[in-house]
Amino acid sequence: MRLPDPLDAYIDAVGAALALPIKPAWKPAVRANLEITLKLARLVETNSPCPTALQQAGVALAPRPKASP
Repeated sequence: MRLPDPLDAYIDAVGAALALPIKPAWKPAVRANLEITLKLARLVETNSPCPTALQQAGVALAPRPKASP
């Protein structure tokens, strides 16, 4: 007996959690898309380390109208 592939099990679980039926004919395309997405995520994760201390961006506020006398 062959064990189910973790990616196929993940697709089934996410589809069930989102109440999103995935037709068997579409599963290869969903799997291929997910494989590419995961490969790209690994590239970003390994090639772009996040600095330990990030600076918060400044906040721009629109000028307030002057109060009338």
